Amino acid sequence: MKKNINIALIAHDNRKDDLIKWVLSHKAELSIHNLCGTGTTSKRVADATGLQVKGYMSGPLGGDQQIGAAIAQREIDMLIFFWDPLTSQPHDPDVKALLRIAVLYDIPTASNPSTADLMLIALANKER
Repeated sequence: MKKNINIALIAHDNRKDDLIKWVLSHKAELSIHNLCGTGTTSKRVADATGLQVKGYMSGPLGGDQQIGAAIAQREIDMLIFFWDPLTSQPHDPDVKALLRIAVLYDIPTASNPSTADLMLIALANKER
């Protein structure tokens, strides 16, 4: 039996279109899971895909910290975070804290489409 898992979707401004494209290409697989994300990302993904995505605050306004807290409370099982390595982020300490907590709590984390693809393949194989 397939188990719904909780997947957080986050993307910096310059990577939001990449995340939306990735979600669209995996819409069927993602539709059986519980999706959440930071402010603008969750809204844009939901609008572009028709999938239900629970929205937290915008990343710079505390959304990264909210998702980090949800990871610490074991409410998020997987993190898809397409971050922008070429642009300085004003909330960089929050981003680093989120990535740190994901590693600390040992949840699968993808920062690009290739790794996110592999995580979904592994998830599908685990569900068989």
